[in-house]
Order: sequence, then structure tokens, then C-alpha cells
Amino acid sequence: MVLDAALGLGLAGAYTTQMLRWLRVLQREHYEPSSMSRFLGRWSSPQVASSKSAERTRRSRPITLSHVLTLALVVTVILRADVLVVIVSMLYGLFCPQGLSVKGRTSRLQWTRRLTTVFVVTTVVALLIVVGGAFTKRPWLLAVAMVWAVPVLLDLGARVLAPYEHRRSQRFVDQAVARLHRVRPRIVAITGSYGKTSTKNHLADLLGGNDGVVASPRSFNNRAGLSRAINENLADGTRIFIAEMGTYGPGEIGELCEWCPPEIAVVTAIGPVHLERMKSLDVIEKAKFEITERASIVVLNIDDSRLARWPERLEASGKRVRTAGSKNQSASVQVRDVEGEWTVLVDGTQVASVRSLPGVQRTNLACSIATAVELGVDVNEIASRLTRVATVANRSNVVTAASGVVVIDDTFNANPASSGSALALLMSLPLTGRRVVVTPGLIELGRDQYGENISLAQKVAAYGAELVVVGRTNAKPLQIGYERAIRRFDTRDQAVTWVKSSLVAGDGVLYLNDLPDHYP
Repeated sequence: MVLDAALGLGLAGAYTTQMLRWLRVLQREHYEPSSMSRFLGRWSSPQVASSKSAERTRRSRPITLSHVLTLALVVTVILRADVLVVIVSMLYGLFCPQGLSVKGRTSRLQWTRRLTTVFVVTTVVALLIVVGGAFTKRPWLLAVAMVWAVPVLLDLGARVLAPYEHRRSQRFVDQAVARLHRVRPRIVAITGSYGKTSTKNHLADLLGGNDGVVASPRSFNNRAGLSRAINENLADGTRIFIAEMGTYGPGEIGELCEWCPPEIAVVTAIGPVHLERMKSLDVIEKAKFEITERASIVVLNIDDSRLARWPERLEASGKRVRTAGSKNQSASVQVRDVEGEWTVLVDGTQVASVRSLPGVQRTNLACSIATAVELGVDVNEIASRLTRVATVANRSNVVTAASGVVVIDDTFNANPASSGSALALLMSLPLTGRRVVVTPGLIELGRDQYGENISLAQKVAAYGAELVVVGRTNAKPLQIGYERAIRRFDTRDQAVTWVKSSLVAGDGVLYLNDLPDHYP
């Protein structure tokens, strides 16, 4: 009896520990059910980071504690050693996956109503299964199964609850619709695989700050975030509302535009971001095209080869198209770089010339200028406001630390295109010493992720910069691409500590991307 109670308490503790780990992953991944299988696969990978944070060479262990305990579970089940089965499962629940923290270093668990609902529903189901198992010949097996099956339970729970959560959030959408009807702002909707946040902020700068102009806050670009942005920020008298719209798959942007219909739609780029979810660039392009369906005016970055094919199709459907770019000289709005001077052309006429703006991407600026033109802002006013355009936090921000080390912060949502620009920025700095790139690599690129990280490391090597790898998510392809000794750190904090102790005035460091700690 005492043994049974002890085993029961041990399994309950193991189940709770697993729940705390995986609930944090689910919450961080916006309750997307398939995230459970993706991250279980990542944490099951045999390659692990070295515990010696300053290790210069790649190390890996072919066998982890998870693998050992999985094998032990199979053996003990076959041998019908139920007490050992329970003990093995307790150890797994308490200590695996190694490195996936219960509390979290960068993203702590927030006990919101939605999270609590998922936890209660899945735990009730687990308890019912355990109770049913108590009447079988091997009563511990189903209890053991619940410990190992926590990611599966959360996957199923999130799927079952998704329609309920969608209906529940409808009242916030209805409130947002009512406010839009009352305030009646001109709506500009911006999407793109990358560049949408920068373009949104640049446009707000060009339109004169907060005087009747409201932009959705950073990353408030889905159904819940956009409705919240409208309900909390859209005051009476708002003339222009700039809405950033993101998507994880076809149909999402179309739904947003049904209740937040844009007058002007802006598309900044089509690229391999969220490719892990959407599988192909064709699917991504189809999803982004949805933003044009209700707009009467469309602004396109035709430096992008896929977007360069859109104008004919859109104009044939009766829409007005304004093209923008920094490379394609057929664009109606261009921002050209001539020896450090940025020249702005609108319909072939030069309207401004300014010194280059560090950390600002010319193509994104061109898209924002084109949108301002379509909103009726005089080109002379636009020209006078160019100096107001600022970089976006964590996107190629350049600062000089007290130590004299030049720091480029590009830690937010790095992708193949932006990483190339950030590397070029690092190499363009007038440094006299070392150039260092600190990165966990690029993510959410599906089957392309391995190759893209090899390519990234090859570029770093070609530039002659040092490579510091954080975590193990992309450690292997980064090492392969770099082809020489790299430094490895388990966390970004460790890498920052090394940078502070190792670099001196005249050196430069690029922090390229940053992953929350639910990534290995």
C-alpha cells in the first residue's frame, strides 16, 4: 500500500513536471497543436550542446537520457516489471527532455484563462484514462502512458478547443468592427514574409507621428492581436490605421480583411519564413495574396521576383498598383544608393536626397514612401520627414558600447534575406579589430533550414568574421558551413558574457537572431 502510494505520487509529480514544460511550449507557439510534434522532434535530437560554454569545437553525444529511458521503458514493459516501468517513467517525466526548463529563462508560463482551460481539459482526460486503467490486469501502464503522452494530450486538447476559442474571441472582433465603423479611419494593411514591421513603422514616421495616425503595436498581427490593437488604441479622430497582418497559413489574412478591410494593401516580400508550417513558397505567396482581395490600391515591392509578377494580374482586376523598390529601376517609387547618398525618385522624378540611414532597409523605406504617396501626402512633405525615419528595435540597430565595441542588434526574426543585409552591415563598419557573429541560426525554414544555415555560416567565413553559435538547434549545419573552429554556448547570456570579456574597442559584434529557451 505504501509502495503504491509512493509510486502514484511519483507519477503525479512526473506528469505535472511534463505538463509545465510542454504547456510553456504550447503557449509560446500560440497554441498551435502541431507545435507539440515539431518541438518533441527537436528535443529528441541526439546532438546536444556542450556543457563547457567556451568549447571551441563541436561536440555531440549520440545518446541522451531520453534515449536511455525510452529503451529502459521498452525493456521493462516486455519483462512485465511494472515497478521498474513506473520508476523509469518517473525519471523521464522529471528530467526529460534535458534542457527544456520547467520555469523558463526567457519565457515563463503565464496562467491565462486559455492555458488553464487546456490544462484542465487534458488533465481530466488523462485522469479518466488512468481510472479506467485501474481496472485492468496491469493498472500502472495507462498511468505511465499519460506521463509519456503529455505532448500528444496537449496537441489533441488544443485541436478540440480551437473552435471554442475562436467563437469566444469573436466578441472582441465584433467590438473592433464596431469601433472601425464608428471611427472610420483609412485602413492600410501591410504583410510580407519580412519587412512588414519596419515598413509599418517607417510609414507612421512619414505620416507625422501620432497626429491622427495609429499603427498596430509590434507583432499584434493576428486575429486576437489586431482586434485588441483596434479596441485599445483606435481613438475617435484617428484618420489612418496601419494594420500589420501576419499568417501561418492560407485563409488567415483573408479572414482578417473581412472585418478589417484595407483601402491600401502593402506586400513587402515573399520568402521562406514559416516555411516549416506552409511547406512551399507557392503556398506562402497564395496566403499573402489574400490581402489584395478587398483593397482598391496595392503597393508592391517589385525587387521581389514573385511580387514583380503581380501588377498585371491586379491591374486586370481593376486595382490601382503602385510599385516600389531599391534595385528594380522600373519601380514607380525608388530609393537608390549612390555612394552613401540615398536618392528618392517618384514616377521618375527625384524628390529627395539624404544621407544613408543606418539600419534602415531601402526597399522597406521605398514601400512606405509609396504608401504615403497613395495616401495623398505631398512628396515635399515626405522628403522633409525622411530624417524622422528610425530603425526598429532589434533590427540592425547599431550602437557603440561603453567598452568601445560596436554592437549590431538584429535579434528579432532573422531570415535569409535580412541576415545577409546584417552581415553586410557588419562588414561595412569602419572597425580596426575583430568582427564576430553571435547566432543560433535561422529557423522555421522547413526542409531548407539545414541548407540555409550552411549558407549563412559560409557567408560568415567568407567575410573572415568569427562565428559564435548559441544552442544546438542549428549547430551542426553552422559548423559544416563554417569549416573551422567555432565557439559554442548553451545560452545567449553566456555568449554575451564572453563577448564582454573578450572584445575591445575597435571590435564589432553582430547578434543575429535570438531564440527563446523552448528551442534546444
